[in-house]
Amino acid sequence: MKVNALETIQLGEFPNLVWVRIHTDEGLVGLGETFFGANTVAAYMHEIVAPYLLGKDPLQIDRHSRQLYGYVGFNSTGAEARGNSALDLALWDLFGKVTGQPVYQLLGGLSRERIRIYNTCAGYRYVRARSAQAVDNWGLTGAKDTGPYEDLDAFLHRADELARSLLDQGITGMKIWPFDPFAEASGGHYISGPDLKTALEPFRKIRQAVGDAMDIMVELHSLWDLPMAKRITAALEEFNPFWFEDPVKMDNLSAIAELARSTRVPITASETLGTRWSFRELLEQRAAGIVMLDVSWCGGLSEARKIAAMAEAYQLPVAPHDCTGPVVLMASVHLSMNATNALIQETVRAFLSGWYTELVTRLPRIENGYVYPPEGAGLGTELLPGMERRPDATVRMSSL
Repeated sequence: MKVNALETIQLGEFPNLVWVRIHTDEGLVGLGETFFGANTVAAYMHEIVAPYLLGKDPLQIDRHSRQLYGYVGFNSTGAEARGNSALDLALWDLFGKVTGQPVYQLLGGLSRERIRIYNTCAGYRYVRARSAQAVDNWGLTGAKDTGPYEDLDAFLHRADELARSLLDQGITGMKIWPFDPFAEASGGHYISGPDLKTALEPFRKIRQAVGDAMDIMVELHSLWDLPMAKRITAALEEFNPFWFEDPVKMDNLSAIAELARSTRVPITASETLGTRWSFRELLEQRAAGIVMLDVSWCGGLSEARKIAAMAEAYQLPVAPHDCTGPVVLMASVHLSMNATNALIQETVRAFLSGWYTELVTRLPRIENGYVYPPEGAGLGTELLPGMERRPDATVRMSSL
């Protein structure tokens, strides 16, 4: 079997997403996806990846992963890494279709029958308009999708009601980020006493409403410098958070390690790191208590499984990231089903009940706070038929 075409698909309605489809001379097609900088990733796929991959055996997955570990862009989650990650997901999907097996089986089989989820409290249009992790890209102003799960507005103003709503669905973990506006205002260098009190209010409401029945994950989006991160994490400890995620930029891992030593709450890091080599340094620094990776940024499933195995050697769990797209979620669930040290799987109920359903044929089964193994061969989902013919679609094809 040989690769005879590489296709990228983008939609104007979802400018952050790019899908990669790998076509073969036997008619099978593998599907991958990544998020952020979609135009740049698509250009990389056709300029660099396609000339390398066309005509080759798609099932030599590790070989391709190593060959595309390029001269530049190799030690990051930049466009090259995101493109390589999308390709890797597509090749694993294709491998599953060739063998008639789900990807989790090819990774080594099920390590569990289900895994607990938490809800990232985003809304329907969160980080959807453009590629920016910024307050003005939260999707809370202007046109909105309708539905019951505008969870970002809820955690800002009705965190107690939100916690009860999640528990009613059996979901016992929630992630929130009320500190971001104050980080943007000061460049991450300062938070005043009154602003700190305001940002702590959702945590207070949750604990008053449901006690310790809810695990609260604190997302800090790498926005703070070290002194303010220490101040914030110290103030949060009374609320018994489950973790502190990406409190400072992951460009000085010794600073993360210093912060980790200052708190009893585990530091979770980091969706923003790419390749096992970056995670090796994170582990050696003892900088993280929980290892988070994004399969569409770190190098794909091939790299993610190696990172997970490396974390296990340090007696640390992994928690796959997903606040990006439906194909990434499916791939992440396959990893969570297989990795023996998987702790919990991120989900976004606003996405699962909203725009994810507009893009793919199947999503994983979630019941009473748990996600179950995807069904079918490969990743177990496809783009909805005809999506490439939408008026806002941009389709590029490189072929033999």
